[in-house]
Amino acid sequence: MVSKAFQKTPQKKSYDIVIIGGAIMGSATSWFLSKNKNFGGSILVVERDPTYQFSSTARTNSCIRQQFSRELNIRISQYTAQFIKNFQENLEDDRVPKLGIQNYGYMYLADTKDKAKSLRTIQKTQLKAGASTILMNPDEIKSKYPFYNVSDIFLGSINKVDEGYWDGGTVFDWLRRSSIDNGVEYISNEVTGINQNSNGNRVEEIVLKSGEVINCGVVVNAAGPRASKISEMLNIKIPVEPRKRYTWVFSAECPLEVDLPLTIDPSGIHVRQDGPDTYLAGSKGFIDDPVNFDDFSFEEDLWEDYVWPKIANRIPAFEAIKVKSEWAGHYAYNTLDQNAIIGPHPSISNFMFINGFSGHGLQQAPAMGRGMSELLIYGKYQSLDLSPFGYDRILNGTPFLEEAII
Repeated sequence: MVSKAFQKTPQKKSYDIVIIGGAIMGSATSWFLSKNKNFGGSILVVERDPTYQFSSTARTNSCIRQQFSRELNIRISQYTAQFIKNFQENLEDDRVPKLGIQNYGYMYLADTKDKAKSLRTIQKTQLKAGASTILMNPDEIKSKYPFYNVSDIFLGSINKVDEGYWDGGTVFDWLRRSSIDNGVEYISNEVTGINQNSNGNRVEEIVLKSGEVINCGVVVNAAGPRASKISEMLNIKIPVEPRKRYTWVFSAECPLEVDLPLTIDPSGIHVRQDGPDTYLAGSKGFIDDPVNFDDFSFEEDLWEDYVWPKIANRIPAFEAIKVKSEWAGHYAYNTLDQNAIIGPHPSISNFMFINGFSGHGLQQAPAMGRGMSELLIYGKYQSLDLSPFGYDRILNGTPFLEEAII
């Protein structure tokens, strides 16, 4: 159902900030802007599908982790963890539910000596950043989690502090609702064009599908997997494309005796506890190529021939299971380095990116929304320095590599 807060057309002809895309990144940005006492401008959020049915935000597996190889990504998740655990206080609204994190952790499994060496190296970065990652040899893993087959495993890595499942849907919904309460205008429409000034160094207007032309001080590209389509309106290339990811929720004939961490199998498939008696598995397809924006079809035989055999090998109790639901969603996949692109374009200074999160956007949204609001209000980051994610690295072809990508 479309929210009553959505209108088809804007109330004004000019806005200080126009955000293209109203899912988690757009709503986090609008919320941090609208709550800041140093910002008194007008904000318009343009969302093409106010049901959010096919958005990456709605089709996420909604998890958070600190097990990254880059300290900056760890710090971002640590901020999100505090934001979640203090959600009602942060929004200053008694209607907002109190939230927490189901800390069953992520279990990374290494089946080669090189992968085990990588886990050891990455753990040092995580510990330095304040994470609580521990390494486990196969016997230790089997003792703690007897359901695993560890016959081919050299090492495991797990952190059970602020790492696991959280209710991303509720966070998104309340960021959007609170933004609207703070005066942000959301419309159900689509941007079909962006006009620049005569010098080509500023954005001046957006053109809506309904025909309106809206003046704008700044445009923020928060269009998720469609980010490249928005950028191309200004002849800007960004390496962001929709990549399909599949999810299955299933029950087991013999449920596990302890909660299942989000287990990253060496095959790349992940599986975790979902409810008291259900589990969730996720995987890319046989072919991991870019897809059409509206393609959410399933690959035939992916579950039966690949995913299920892999998880049943790792967890033999999953030989007898029943799939209860399944869906496909899109990663906004940054082909350069699978990390965010955030900040201004170097020559069109009032066109801002907040794109390319490659599957870890939901858990990064609070820090990224805060950072974008700081850029827009103060002209620089005030909290975490997110400049390593800037667009310059895209122009230079210099990746900000993250080793722990799922």
